[in-house]
Amino acid sequence: MAILVTGGAGYIGSHMVYALLEAGEQVVVLDDLSTGFDWAVAPGVPLVVGETGDEPLVANVIREHGIEAIIHFAASVVVPDSVRNPLAYYRNNTVNSRALIECAVEHGVGHFIFSSTAAVYGNPAEVPVREDSAAQPISPYGWSKLMTEIMLRDASAAHGLKHAILRYFNVAGADPQCRTGQSTAGATHLIKVAVETALGLRPQLSVFGTNYPTADGTCVRDYIHVSDLVLAHCDALRELRAGAPSATFNCGYGHGFSVRQVVETVKRISGVDFKVETAPPRPGDPARIVADTARIRQTLRWRPRYDDLGRIVEHALAWERQLMRRSASHSADQTRLARA
Repeated sequence: MAILVTGGAGYIGSHMVYALLEAGEQVVVLDDLSTGFDWAVAPGVPLVVGETGDEPLVANVIREHGIEAIIHFAASVVVPDSVRNPLAYYRNNTVNSRALIECAVEHGVGHFIFSSTAAVYGNPAEVPVREDSAAQPISPYGWSKLMTEIMLRDASAAHGLKHAILRYFNVAGADPQCRTGQSTAGATHLIKVAVETALGLRPQLSVFGTNYPTADGTCVRDYIHVSDLVLAHCDALRELRAGAPSATFNCGYGHGFSVRQVVETVKRISGVDFKVETAPPRPGDPARIVADTARIRQTLRWRPRYDDLGRIVEHALAWERQLMRRSASHSADQTRLARA
């Protein structure tokens, strides 16, 4: 029996694969490599290149590898892009997920863990936001994820597919062993962008909006280390296997940092006073969103290990430097081949 990780060549998925291997699990990755990288998949793990919406392909993977659980990361994730191109997000995030869920039901997959988002809450009336707070997305990205949540709950009620929905807050950092990290070119995650700017890979950092109703006028987010997020998936799978009911969980730390606070932390840790400019607010960005984490801590007995913004930034910096070395090595190899 094995676990299928969709999007396992991407940022969070690649961390998940390493964690599952360390737990002694058999793992198979399905990824279309549109934003992921084959080299990010842990050595020895089968990589199937394709889309989650390709039902014959998914069905074959389930049968061939004896898949008993699916952890579903594959998705488009940039909020402003979803505003500009909503139909692409509904196709990739919602339509493809529907196909994946149908395959899971038809072929007897017992457990399904879904990568959702705090964007389903929109601009919450109360912060910290609880799992039973009203879901009121303000972006197509948030709606695309909420629609998948609804489909998964309905499939669970009709067909007995046990599931966990994990609503991510702001994921950041990298593997402490520097095996994988956020590697997508042009990524929009704040800590990733700030680290790239500190290392000279970007000329400046833009702060989108400075008049929000927050202490310093910039957006406030709950940043969670990617390794702690992956741990939450492991805890959820353990509980589902033990017979726990399907459930939804916030994945954050329960406290937030403003954009300005994050920028100052990156400057301090990197030792670089990089250029920062202000820019207009982006469509779909809520002012402040922080998780209420009581449910995940109590129900899953989740105990995070990296709840420190400085450590998150340190790991992100270490990974970015690793990427720079990898890029330099690749360029040198290409030069040698060209001269041969």
